[in-house]
Amino acid sequence: MRSAAALLAALAASTALAACGGGAEPGAAREANLVLDFTPNAAHAGIYAALREGYYRDAGVGLAVRAPSSSSDAPKLLAAGRTEFAILDIHDLAIARRRGLPLVGVAPIVDRPLASVIAADRHAVRTPADLAGKTVGVTGLPSDNAVLDAILRAGGVAPADVHRETIGFGAIPALASGRVDAATAFWNDEGVTLERRGVPIRVLRVDDYGSPSYPELVLATTERLRREQPGLVRAVVRATHRGYGLAIDHPGRALDDLLAANPDLDRAETAAQLAALNRARAFQPHLPARRLRAMVARGFDGP
Repeated sequence: MRSAAALLAALAASTALAACGGGAEPGAAREANLVLDFTPNAAHAGIYAALREGYYRDAGVGLAVRAPSSSSDAPKLLAAGRTEFAILDIHDLAIARRRGLPLVGVAPIVDRPLASVIAADRHAVRTPADLAGKTVGVTGLPSDNAVLDAILRAGGVAPADVHRETIGFGAIPALASGRVDAATAFWNDEGVTLERRGVPIRVLRVDDYGSPSYPELVLATTERLRREQPGLVRAVVRATHRGYGLAIDHPGRALDDLLAANPDLDRAETAAQLAALNRARAFQPHLPARRLRAMVARGFDGP
């Protein structure tokens, strides 16, 4: 069970990130859109819980949530002003900011690294060094290359020494069929699913190979929206944290909320994914508030 102190710390950090002077103005909240980073999965349980439990409505926000149609949708739509909010991998947020896009993180969503390289055969790949000469699938997001390069370098492998194949969000079929030897993927999602299907995978987590700890996913918006509508930003942040509090304290109820909105998800697999996230305390803050504010606000320059 989460502690009250942990929730207060999360709320304090996210409120500070979203703040732009003054309190929330009456009537500032309105209809808004949020684009996910990936197809709906257990990492988004708190968002769907907040939707179904009415937490966004209680905060005065009519929030519409949609999945991206391609791997690079979220940052592009956010930068173009076609959505007010997006869930971004923190590496993609950093890359977008380095390219001059006026995007800013306002709250951590998943406070642990989830990125990994998953090999289809645990016997053929035991360490990052064994990836040399292998075919590795990537989604097409810039963050994939950053994760893959970090893990390769940890094993003494030059990034050019693997063949990269863009597979979109198809890591599970690509690995299960042998189309690729390994793929960048989330250990909590594709990793759990592949293990349950009996694929003899090896998971190489990025934070096990030299990367510092960081929040994997952040709630992001534009600098303009944060500046001009701080009340809306604060409302969305608070309701979202309330939803993740439910996912920690009552995972079964949050799972029901996620599946109600996404009935095609397999209940057993999604429950296993959510349990893996909660075992890793992925929804609970663990970084010092000052470091977290700086990291999420600028994006992350690693791994």
